Amino acid sequence: MNNLEKAFEKINTIGEFSSAYFSYLVSVLNNIDENEINELGSLFESARSTGNTIFVAGNGGSASTATTMANDIGFDILKKTNIKEPFRVFSLVDNNSVITAIANDVGYENIFVNQLKIHYRMGDSIILISASGNSENVIRAAEWVKNNGGQIVGFLGFSGGKLFEYCDIKIHVKTEPGEYGPVEDAHLIMNHILAHWFQYYLR
Repeated sequence: MNNLEKAFEKINTIGEFSSAYFSYLVSVLNNIDENEINELGSLFESARSTGNTIFVAGNGGSASTATTMANDIGFDILKKTNIKEPFRVFSLVDNNSVITAIANDVGYENIFVNQLKIHYRMGDSIILISASGNSENVIRAAEWVKNNGGQIVGFLGFSGGKLFEYCDIKIHVKTEPGEYGPVEDAHLIMNHILAHWFQYYLR
C-alpha cells in the first residue's frame, strides 16, 4: 500500500484527501536534491551559450510534460525576455507522423532513438522523463546519447529504475512505486521552476 492509499483510508471527503495530497506533495518536493537542480540550471545555461539542443522525451503524462517544456523554455522565455540566443529545446513526442512511422516500421521502442539519429549533434543533451525509469524507448535513447557523447538528465520517480544509472543529472522524485500523480506533478513543477527562473534571470 502506497502513501496515497494509506491517506485515503483515513479520510471521508475529497477535500480532506486534497489536503493530504498537498501535504504529501510538499514533502516529496522538499526531498529533491537542490544541488542537482543547480546542475540542471547550469546545463541549460551552457546549452544556450553554445547553441546546443536539449531534447526532451517521455511517455504518457511525461510526454505532455515534454511538450510543455519545449514551449515554456523555448518560445515563452524568448517572448518574455527578448534574448538573442534562445534555448533550443526540442520535444521528441510531438510529431505523430514520425512517431507512428517509426513505431510501425521498426518498433515503438525506437521512437526516440531514431529521431535522435537525425537531429542530434555533438554537445547536445537530453531530458528523459519517466516515473518508473524502465520504459524501453527511454532506455534506448539514454544508451544512444551516452554512446554519442551527450549528457543525460533524468526526471525520475519511485526508485529511479534502470534509467538512474545512465543519468549525469537526476531530478529524482522519491516516492513509493505506483504514485504517478505526485511524480508527474513534481516534474511539471520543475519545468515551471526552470521557465520562471530564466524569465527573471535573463531579462
